[in-house]
Amino acid sequence: MPELPEVETVVRQLRQGDGERGASVIGQTIARVTLRWPGHVARPSPREFARRVSGQTITGLSRRGKYLIFHLTHGFLLIHLKMSGDLVVMGDHAPRDKHAHTVFHFRAGGQLRFTDTRKFGRVYWVEHAQEVVGALGPEPLEPGFTARRLGEMLKARHRALKPLLLDQTFIAGLGNIYTDEALNRARLHPLRRSDTLGPQEVRALWRGIRQALQSGLRHNGASIDWVYRGGDFQNHFRVYDRADHPCVNCGTPIRRTVVGQRGTYYCPQCQKPATSLAKKVKESEL
Repeated sequence: MPELPEVETVVRQLRQGDGERGASVIGQTIARVTLRWPGHVARPSPREFARRVSGQTITGLSRRGKYLIFHLTHGFLLIHLKMSGDLVVMGDHAPRDKHAHTVFHFRAGGQLRFTDTRKFGRVYWVEHAQEVVGALGPEPLEPGFTARRLGEMLKARHRALKPLLLDQTFIAGLGNIYTDEALNRARLHPLRRSDTLGPQEVRALWRGIRQALQSGLRHNGASIDWVYRGGDFQNHFRVYDRADHPCVNCGTPIRRTVVGQRGTYYCPQCQKPATSLAKKVKESEL
């Protein structure tokens, strides 16, 4: 699933244009929408969505968590790529893609294709973006997300770190890849309970989260399957998808386990568990 660095990279490319994803979408007017799979539309109804979006001009493009937010002349178009989504600007005569389930046709020519092999992605039209993203947690790269704030948030919860960091209402934008990378940088076990961290460990986690995300952004995200194209962060993973490979810090083989039904990678030497605390983790998180 595209995470914060991958989504931010898509936003930048669609905003700037002339790159991997075609011309800029800024200033384009949507003439009509083709909904080949109406299930993409989360709100309002598919018919109302097409009516609301058609005729609108894209005046800006931003990101909140894993959502792309298209600022329209009236209201907002939001897109969540989910597991297999991708957005590309194509010419009108480009070969048809059977996985392009939602297509925005521009009045000046060209189209924005939302391809989604697994059909998990969602699109929204709303009056105010907060209607969709209002419940998200803080943006981890913004100035307001300080180590002190993170410490207060962690103390208020009593959960294992890995599932908590994946919770989008806790912190927006982290997924499986960057959570594992951040925990490794912080030298914290995925099952460590959030309210047991000391001040130095909180700062290490805060630093690890930001460093992992910033590294991902520098490399335009990770390309690990057919879904996301262009990034090379997968060549710089410290632990994710590196089971049995040596830890970059100590050489110990990376171990894979399952936490919260998610494949989880960590170094058993650098990220030693607090055994007594790990036993207290709720079974529902394992």
